[in-house]
Formats: sequence, structure tokens, C-alpha cells
Amino acid sequence: MNMDWNVDSLSPGQYKIADYIQKNMQTVLFLTEQEIADTLGLSIASVSRFWRSVGFKNIKDFKNQLREHLEVTPAAKMKNIMSKADANSLPGQLFASSVEHLESTLQYYSQQAFEAAVDAIVTARRIYLYGPGPSSGLAHLMHYRLSRFGLSMHHLDRGGSELFEDLLHITDEDVVVLFGFVRLLPEARVIIQHAKERGYLTLLITDRLVSDFSGQSDITLYTSRGEIWEFHSMIAPTFMVENLIVAAGMKNQDLHLHKLEQLNQLRKKYDHELPR
Repeated sequence: MNMDWNVDSLSPGQYKIADYIQKNMQTVLFLTEQEIADTLGLSIASVSRFWRSVGFKNIKDFKNQLREHLEVTPAAKMKNIMSKADANSLPGQLFASSVEHLESTLQYYSQQAFEAAVDAIVTARRIYLYGPGPSSGLAHLMHYRLSRFGLSMHHLDRGGSELFEDLLHITDEDVVVLFGFVRLLPEARVIIQHAKERGYLTLLITDRLVSDFSGQSDITLYTSRGEIWEFHSMIAPTFMVENLIVAAGMKNQDLHLHKLEQLNQLRKKYDHELPR
């Protein structure tokens, strides 16, 4: 269930509350305002004021309306109990967390947005990739795999005012893939603002369901990485990127398979010079 949050009227603290609720609707039914406040590092007064700002009388009113849309499952109840128990061994704990991230990603998966993303990638004159910090590995993975299909790729790896050197060459036939986790860096915001003037498409892969940049990109794909205070897993973002790569490869299959066969022939021909 997606809540119709009025993001224009929310404060930074209220963004945190809305994003947490959107991702944890089953769990929120069992929480008090104090528990929500403690989880997010906010005051209980901030949480109490939140409900009216999004159209509810109080937390009780919110829960009553939420129950009309959600079925409280045994799994949700068990999850709430287990979250208060001692942690399991580290590998098991991380495995369970990874499964949760994948399930959350699929819960908010949009087939329409995914298909639009694939179409944008395979029809673009050039694909620009902006992946700062930890997301640089995802950008390199996309670059490496999609280049094999003969798609024209370019990294936007210059920050600050040097970014303008790349923006100068982006046309309305191009698409920019951005990774915006937790927040959008100033460079990402400039890329999106510039797109509205220049006419190129922007595809944002993010872990925020509710944020001050919601709806600013042409296409948005959500992937779960955990809450702000948790270890940020790249399992779900990698899952999404790999699906985009495979889906792009399935478009124009003959051409893309031919490119891969050419790659294989090059490897065989020069194997003695450049062994793998």
C-alpha cells in the first residue's frame, strides 16, 4: 500500500517518519509513538504532531484507517516479536536481512517503471551513469555489462563545477541513470534540474520511498537498503541493476547476442596474447 504523502509540506523530521511508516506499515501497527520516536531519534512531540500534518487526528486514527487496508499477518506479528529478541549468528542475521530487503524491493516494484527504464536504456543515444560513493560499483557494473551489447556508456565521475564539462554534451536523446541513496547529492540535483531544461531522461535508483526529491526524476526504481541507522546492504540494488541488464539484453536479442559472440571470438583469437 502506498500512502499519498504530501511531500511538499513535510519537514525533514517528518520525511523520516513518513519514509519509515511507508516501509514498515505492518510493524507500525504494533508501535507506540514513543517507540517510533526512539527508533528514528526524534522527540515524541515530533511524532505526535506528524499525524495532523498528513491528515489524521492522531496515531489511533492513523492505525484504524491503516487496518482497513492491511491484513495483520502472523508473519508480521512474529517479526515484531523477533525484532525484540537476541540476534542470531552474524551470517544468519545478514541472510535474513538480505531476504527482507529483496522482499521490500519487490513489494514496491513497479512493472511500468521498470519497463520504462529498460526502454529508456536501449533506445538512448548514450547512457550516462552517476554513481557516487558506495554506488560507484553499481555504476561500473552497468557500464561493464551494457557496453557488451554495444550501448554507448559514459561515467559522470567529476564532481563540483567540473560536472558542467559533461552536462554540456548531454542531449535530449540521452538518459542519465542516477543512484540516490539516503539523499541526493548537489551534483545529482543539478543533473535532474538540467534535464528539465535540456530534455534528456533521468532514471533514479533510490532507497527512499518518501523524500524531498520524490517525483523529480522521469523514472524512479525503489530498492531497499535498510533504514538510515542500519548497515546499508547493496543486495537489493544489485538485484535491480542485474535485472535491468538482463531485460536490456533481451531487447534486440539478435544484435546483442551477436555482440557477445564477437567478444567470444576476440577472446579466442588473442588468447595467447591476452590470456584470461
